[in-house]
Amino acid sequence: MATMGRMALLWGVLVWTSAVGFSHLGIKEFTTSTKGGDAVTGREIYVNTCILCHGIDGKGVRGLQFVPPPADLTTLAVQSRLDGTLFRRIHDGKPNTVMGAWKHALSDEEIWDVLAYVRTFRIESPGQP
Repeated sequence: MATMGRMALLWGVLVWTSAVGFSHLGIKEFTTSTKGGDAVTGREIYVNTCILCHGIDGKGVRGLQFVPPPADLTTLAVQSRLDGTLFRRIHDGKPNTVMGAWKHALSDEEIWDVLAYVRTFRIESPGQP
């Protein structure tokens, strides 16, 4: 029953975020792209396909009992990977995890857009602009 409450709360946050936007949540605006991907379009796709597992900030959703848990998209382990590696992870999925292949649901262009948005989760070290 507690899981149903969490899912209802998550959906409420998702709906609210979609209606209000991300500016009130401290998520930075972005205009850069990766491999031609558009981060603004990628954000829309992320909200509709990725947010339930990876969370609004890319750090994952508390309370999900996946083993292993979804990747924290803000970590150096993810952000240091090459664009092509991350593209293939989204495209083909990751075996033995809940990360399924999105190649049948998203076009290559949409995957590049999502990747451009995921790159906005990069945590900058102190002293970096």
